Amino acid sequence: MEALARFPGSYWRDLFDSRVGRTAWPYGSGVWSKKEFVLPEIDSDHIVSLFEGNSNLFWAERLGREHLGGMTDLWVKHCGISHTGSFKDLGMTVLVSQVNRLRRAPLSRPINGVGCASTGDTSAALSAYCAAAGIPAIVFLPADRISLQQLIQPIANGATVLSLDTDFDGCMRLIREVTAELPIYLANSLNSLRLEGQKTAAIEILQQFDWQVPDWVIVPGGNLGNIYAFYKGFEMCRVLGLVDRVPRLVCAQAANANPLYRFYKSGWTDFQPLVADTTFASAIQIGDPVSVDRAVVALKATDGIVEEATEEELMDAMSLADRTGMFACPHTGVALAALFKLRDQRIIGPNDRTVVVSTAHGLKFTQSKIDYHDRNIKDMLCQYANPPINVKADFASVMDVLHNKLNGKI
Repeated sequence: MEALARFPGSYWRDLFDSRVGRTAWPYGSGVWSKKEFVLPEIDSDHIVSLFEGNSNLFWAERLGREHLGGMTDLWVKHCGISHTGSFKDLGMTVLVSQVNRLRRAPLSRPINGVGCASTGDTSAALSAYCAAAGIPAIVFLPADRISLQQLIQPIANGATVLSLDTDFDGCMRLIREVTAELPIYLANSLNSLRLEGQKTAAIEILQQFDWQVPDWVIVPGGNLGNIYAFYKGFEMCRVLGLVDRVPRLVCAQAANANPLYRFYKSGWTDFQPLVADTTFASAIQIGDPVSVDRAVVALKATDGIVEEATEEELMDAMSLADRTGMFACPHTGVALAALFKLRDQRIIGPNDRTVVVSTAHGLKFTQSKIDYHDRNIKDMLCQYANPPINVKADFASVMDVLHNKLNGKI
C-alpha cells in the first residue's frame, strides 16, 4: 500500500480506465487491468487469464420501478457473465497464475497439482484455469448436492473429480487434510490470492459509475470470502484516494444455511457453526464458513447488515427478476429477497443507489427454475410460475388461447 500511495488516486483511475476493452496482454482482463492492485510483481508471461471480468452492470429499472417502491437507481452486477459462469473466475485467475509462477521457480517442495472443495462453481473455475495452464486439478464435491451443469464443467476440463458422501463442510475438512500431506496447492477462498482477484469486482463497479460510490452493495454469502473481497476492493480505493468513501454492505444468506445471520442477530457475541439444510442456493449451502472473521471485519467497517431469505422468498425473488429481463441464479434470488426486506423496512431508500451482486449464471441452475415454473416444489406456492400452455395444433385452438391471453384471462 505504501508503494501504491506514491501515486495519486487520479493516476490509478486514469490508468485503469485506459485499459478497459484493450487486448494487450493481460490488461484486457477485468482483473489484470488492475494488476498493480492485485499481484504487481508477477511476470505477464506467468499469468493464466481467460479475459475474465468486465461483467455487465445491469440497470434493473423495471424491477425497481414496479416492485420496489419506485427505486430508480437499482443495478445488478452480473459477475456470472464470465468464462465458467460465476464470479469464481476472478479469484481463480490470480491463484492459478501464482501457482504457474511457483511451478516454474526452483522450490524445495514441488507443486504437483491444485485442489479444492466445492459446491460447484469453484471446481468449474479451478478446472478451466488449470486446463489452460496444463496444471493437474483435483476437486472434492459433495455427492448429489450440485447441479449437473456444475458437475460436468470440471469433468469436461479434465480434472480429477472425487464425489464424496458428505456436505461441503466435510469436503473442506478433507481437502485441508490432504493438502497438508501431499504436494497439492489449496485453492479455496481460505487462500487470500482468491480474494485479491475477487476484490476487482468492487473496483469495476466504481469504474462503471465513473468513480461514484453506490450507497449499498448486497452480496450473497456462503463461505464468506466474497463479502470481504468487496470490502477490500472498496477500501483500497478509498485509502489510495480513488474515491472518498465506501458503500454500506449487506450479506444475504439462505435461511437454511445462515450461521452469519444468527451471529449478527446475537450482536456478534455468539458464532455457532451449523449443519446446513438443503437450499436451492446450493453454492452457499455452507454451515461452517472459513472466512467468517473476515466477513465480520467487512460488515463492522461499513455499518453493514446481514439478512436472510427463506426458500420461497429467494425463489420468488429470482423468478420476479427474471420477468423483468434477467435470468438470475437462486443465489442472486437470496440477495434480491434481502433487498425486498430492507426496502419494506425502509432501511434502503427509494433513491439510494443500490447494487445487487449476481454471482452465477442462471443457466447453471435450470432444474430449480423448471421445478418452480411447473409448480413442482413441495409446500411452495410458486406465485410467479409461467408454465407452457398445451394447445392443439390447429388455428382455432391457438387463436382461442392467444385471445384469452391478450385479454388478460391467462
